[in-house]
Amino acid sequence: MIITRNIGRHLQELGQYYPILSLTGPRQAGKTTLLQELYPDYTYISLEDPDVREKAQEDPRSFLKKYNNHVIFDEAQRIPELFSYLQTIVDRDKQVGQFILSGSQNFLLRKSITQSLAGRVGIARLFPLDNQELNNTGLLPPNYEDIIHKGSYPALFNSKIPPRLFYPSYEYSYIERDVTGLISAKNLETFRLFIRLCASNVSQNINYSEMAKSTGVSVNTIKSWFSILEQSYIIFRLPPYFKNFGKRLVKSPKLYFYDTGLLCHLLEIENSSAVADYHKLGALFENLVIANRIKETHHNGKTPRLYFYRDNNQLEVDLFEATPNGYTLTEIKSTRTFRSDSLKGLNKLDKITDRPTKKRLIYGGEENFEINDVHVSSWSE
Repeated sequence: MIITRNIGRHLQELGQYYPILSLTGPRQAGKTTLLQELYPDYTYISLEDPDVREKAQEDPRSFLKKYNNHVIFDEAQRIPELFSYLQTIVDRDKQVGQFILSGSQNFLLRKSITQSLAGRVGIARLFPLDNQELNNTGLLPPNYEDIIHKGSYPALFNSKIPPRLFYPSYEYSYIERDVTGLISAKNLETFRLFIRLCASNVSQNINYSEMAKSTGVSVNTIKSWFSILEQSYIIFRLPPYFKNFGKRLVKSPKLYFYDTGLLCHLLEIENSSAVADYHKLGALFENLVIANRIKETHHNGKTPRLYFYRDNNQLEVDLFEATPNGYTLTEIKSTRTFRSDSLKGLNKLDKITDRPTKKRLIYGGEENFEINDVHVSSWSE
């Protein structure tokens, strides 16, 4: 089954202006499939192949003489020394869309681009499927518990791999391939514990000191491990809104996973019924909605400017978006029944903001409607 990815339009637009395109994202997000569909006339070279990698490392000039135009280099971060040669080629030829670089280790790829190709690369990020992409193909389940448990990696829909088989292999591959080179062998088991600790703290403010105590490592180590998970597109930190509306604000970011299926695997939630019974269902639902907003924003070629708001008087709004025209305030509730008291935080914050606001409530029900000046939306919208 072919699932149309919304980021395709953005990639093709970038290709009209930049000699090199870069597509990053987590493993199994569909980068290779998308690039081969969008650019069927390009030569595809996987630098994961040890034989290909050896040729590129031993004689990069000859390698790039053979592959010097309309080439996709997959897992390009594997050979950072190629990037200086690519710079010479694109500066000489001055062609747009000459090369495409893809990779799942964002830190290494970004470092290589910054050092050698700054200003020559149009950058895009592909994540697991967002709700709009699933809806457009008729694949979005009717109940949010199902999509929370299943997750949104394309293989779960194209190959219909059961989550109970997909996620253990995904976790193992991630640790073995992406993390081993970044963390000492003696800390790998502790790192596995740390990932599960992140899962148990999802949708919560991060307390680095408490996580350090729980794992027996330093606060600096915890912070570096957060960076590794972020650069590999496993988790993201949602920052608090930084502008003071006359109140003291919470400064610690909140923790979320890009994919709720992986989150459920780490929490040992075995099916959608267990999702419904989970004691922190609201946290799982909040993660689903906020991660989807992040994915949709990137897939439409935009930069997320998303925050949460909380002050010392416990006034809190789950999602605070700064736009050129004002603020969009969003409250998120897993309940399927609309309750008017869910709007209290939105209305209180609306009164103290310094710019026009739009207010939304996203809930677990199916109906969409307006109440006063608040737009109430189903999670599937």
